[in-house]
Amino acid sequence: MRPVRTGKEEELSQVAPGFRRTFVFAFLVALSGALTPPAVSAPAPSAEKPKPLAEQMPGLQFRSIGPFRGGRVTAVAGVVGKPMTFFFGGTGGGVFRTVDGGASWEPVSDKDFRTGSVGAIGVAGSDANVVYAGMGEACIRATSRTATASGSRRTAGRAGRTSASRRRARSRPSSSIRRTRRRLGRGARARLGPNAERGIFKSSDGGTTWRKVLYVDEKTGGSDLSIDPSNPRVLYAGLWQVGRKPWLLESGGPGSGLWKSTDGGETWKKLAGGLPEGLVGRIGVSVSPARPERVYAMVEAEKGGLYRTDDGGEKWTRVNDENKLRQRAWYYSHVVADPKNADAVYVLNVQFHRSGDGGKTFAAIRTPHSDNHALWIDPDDPNRMIEGNDGGAAVSFDGGRSWSPS
Repeated sequence: MRPVRTGKEEELSQVAPGFRRTFVFAFLVALSGALTPPAVSAPAPSAEKPKPLAEQMPGLQFRSIGPFRGGRVTAVAGVVGKPMTFFFGGTGGGVFRTVDGGASWEPVSDKDFRTGSVGAIGVAGSDANVVYAGMGEACIRATSRTATASGSRRTAGRAGRTSASRRRARSRPSSSIRRTRRRLGRGARARLGPNAERGIFKSSDGGTTWRKVLYVDEKTGGSDLSIDPSNPRVLYAGLWQVGRKPWLLESGGPGSGLWKSTDGGETWKKLAGGLPEGLVGRIGVSVSPARPERVYAMVEAEKGGLYRTDDGGEKWTRVNDENKLRQRAWYYSHVVADPKNADAVYVLNVQFHRSGDGGKTFAAIRTPHSDNHALWIDPDDPNRMIEGNDGGAAVSFDGGRSWSPS
C-alpha cells in the first residue's frame, strides 16, 4: 500500500459519478428549456395569503424526532472523578459537554470561539475546570475545516463555561493536546499547516506562551503525541509530511517519522530499530500506562501496520498488517492503549477494533456510527470511555458493549 494518495483516487472517485450525472441532468434541462416553446402562464395566485400553521392549529407544538447525528467528531475527553461528564469537539460545531453520560449535550464554546472546527481537546488532570481545545481537524479529507485564525484555547471556570485564547497563530489543524497529570501548565501540541510553525510546541505556563521544541521542515507537522503517565518527561511524537489541496492529497515523505524525548520535550531522538523504511506517512502512537516500556504505533507505509516496542522504542516489531487496521491510513491511523491492561489496545478505522493479545488479533466492536477517529478511556476505569466518529460522539460505561446515541 503506497502512502501517497490523491484526491482523484481517494475521494473524487467516490463522488464523481454522481456529480457527472447531476451535471448532465442539469444541462439537459437547460437545453430543453431553450428549445421548447414557453409554457402557458399559470393563473395568478390568489391575493389572500394562507394563515400560518400556528394560527390554524394554535395548540400544535413541534418537537424534533431526528435524525440525531452530531456530525464528524475527532476530539473527545472525559473527566476523571466525574463519571457522567464528557466533552467532544466537532469538526464544525465547537465544543459540547454532557453531564448526564451522553443523554444530552450542550454547546459551551459558541460565545468564545471564532472558529468552529476542533481537532483536539483535553481536561487538566489537576483541575477539571481547565479544558484545552486545539482548533482545526487533522483528518484532512477534502471537506475538512481548518482553523486559520486560532491556535489553542484554554477554558477555565465551571468546566468549560468561560474561555480565553492562549495563542493566535497561522495554525491549521491541531492533531493532539497532551497534559501531564502531576502538574498543571505543561502541555504539547502537534500542529499542521503549510508554514514554519509546524511541529511540536510546548507550554509551561498553562498555555499563555508556547515554544516550538520539535521541528523538521515547513512541510511536516505533528500527527500524534503520547506521554508516559508514570514519567511525564518521556514523550513520543509522530511527525507527518503531508500536503492537502482540493484536488490532491500527498501523504508521506522524508519528514515523517517517530520521535522520542526523555527530558520533557526539550530534546528529541528519531526512532528506527525495525520501523518501516522508505516512504512513511501518518503515524499514531500510544504509550501503555499499564507497562510504559510498551508503546504501540500505527504507521502508514508500504510495510505499514501496527508496530509495538517493549523496550521504550529501541526495537520495534510489526505485530499486525491487516488491511482493516491500515486502510485509508491518512484519514485514520488512530491507536489507543488500555490504561490497565498492557495487552489490550484499540485501533480506530472504519470499524472500532480491540485487541486483547498485544495487537496480534483484533475483534470489531459495534459503535453507533462508522469511521472512528477519537477515543478517551478513563485511566481509573477502562470500561468508561467516549469515542468520536463521523456521526458524532458516544459514551460507554461497559467497555463498548453498549453506547449512548451519537
